[in-house]
Amino acid sequence: MMEPTVGKPSFLRNILVRVLLFSVLIIVVRFAYVVTIAGESCNLGDFCFFSLPDNFNLVTIGAGTGASGITANKAVRSNIVSPSRRDMYTSKEWIKAVNFYSSVFQDLISEGYLSQSAKSLCVETQYGQDVFALKEIGVEDSIGIFKKSSKPLVISGEGHRIPFDGNTFDFVFVGGARLEKASKPLDFASEIVRTLKPEGFAVVHVRAKDEYSFNSFLDLFNSCKLVKSRDIDGFDSSLPYIREIVLKKESDLILGHRENLPDGNVANKCSVPGYKQAFVRKAEPLIMEEPLKPWITMKRNIKNIKYLPSMADISFKNRYVYVDVGARSYGSSIGSWFKKQYPKQNKTFDVYAIEADKTFHEEYKVKKKVKLLPYAAWVRNETLSFEINHDPDKEVVVKGRGMGRIQPVQSLSDGGFDGEVDRIQGFDFADWLKNTVTDKDFVVMKMDVEGTEFDLIPRLFETGAICLIDEIFLECHYNRWQRCCPGQRSPKYKKTYEQCLELFTSLRQNGVLVHQWW
Repeated sequence: MMEPTVGKPSFLRNILVRVLLFSVLIIVVRFAYVVTIAGESCNLGDFCFFSLPDNFNLVTIGAGTGASGITANKAVRSNIVSPSRRDMYTSKEWIKAVNFYSSVFQDLISEGYLSQSAKSLCVETQYGQDVFALKEIGVEDSIGIFKKSSKPLVISGEGHRIPFDGNTFDFVFVGGARLEKASKPLDFASEIVRTLKPEGFAVVHVRAKDEYSFNSFLDLFNSCKLVKSRDIDGFDSSLPYIREIVLKKESDLILGHRENLPDGNVANKCSVPGYKQAFVRKAEPLIMEEPLKPWITMKRNIKNIKYLPSMADISFKNRYVYVDVGARSYGSSIGSWFKKQYPKQNKTFDVYAIEADKTFHEEYKVKKKVKLLPYAAWVRNETLSFEINHDPDKEVVVKGRGMGRIQPVQSLSDGGFDGEVDRIQGFDFADWLKNTVTDKDFVVMKMDVEGTEFDLIPRLFETGAICLIDEIFLECHYNRWQRCCPGQRSPKYKKTYEQCLELFTSLRQNGVLVHQWW
């Protein structure tokens, strides 16, 4: 009879021990990868293998007209989530974004702007990383909206048309600089305010670094109070630096946070806010000495102009408007300068051409993107005489007509003028401006009105309409030296260069960004 083999149990035991150690090694390596490389935390439910737990709670929209409420769900479980969505939820990019937003929201909780019981909305969030983060830190009653839904975190909706009733949310979040990308920022902001409960908080992440864009942003939220603003590092290369702005909705706030202007159109008196005045100090210096060859000096000066959009972000404006007062032909300045040279930051401008000379009216009929006002900008509504003087110093002549100048109607027998005279309709330009744009719009104006600037500019100050204009390009008309006749001044204008300089200086001293034009 053979003796049993002594080494067999020992051999099997060694194999089992090695298998067990190998399994433990795999788990340890997986754990180390998740924690140190992916930057994610582990929990017992997923054992660090990136599977979503069965008790992963999301939200669904409850029944009701207009999706007026949020039902903290009865648990949409992970086995409903598609494999592709599971892959997204476990990607490094997703985890990085969720960690970033979790940190942001935890800070807001610690500061009292967010609570775990808050009914919360994330606006224009494509995949819902911010919604996921809210739920992860215990703010369960959360939902996101985007034009294309990404359920169960995000339903269909847009920032300028949020699909919820008014006063629904305690907390509204807009990340990723989404507000400044909106085509209708005022509607976007208004919808946030509408759906936010009184005393509720809105937190918005923007790129705004300069005071102009920051204050333009605040102007969108008139019924909210600025609580705090801080700069933080972003998590994405497309947005490395973020300004986080916390706003609180106040139901009894009559005036907004702004320094000087009420909502809508300005009152009769206004003062240009300090953040706009700062640009005057950065502007190119005025030409203090009268140029001997103004037709050369003034045209060269355009190279020195410091445009406002080259100094500030103009994103947070409701509309973008260019008003050409004394436009003449389309090619005079709209087509040749504004369309080609003015830095618009990829914004689409509404263009108004104000031109009384009927010679140019036909041309504008084919310019669909330009609205012609075939009248003369004036200080009141009245009939005027439009004098056509063939000034030899002006090169622009169309069909034999020189540059036009308006005057109040007077008897032609006075003998004071022997050129062509037309009867035209003048309109109160300041009043029109106040009814056409608001302080939430970005308004650029070019004015070339053959001497009438000495009437129109004081009227703009008198009515407060001057505060609606962000940037002015002004040609001031004076008895300049003539190109045709050396040593002779133009007899057409009585003002001197010193008086023009006083006009420019006065505008800048009052905080208006004005540039000398030709």
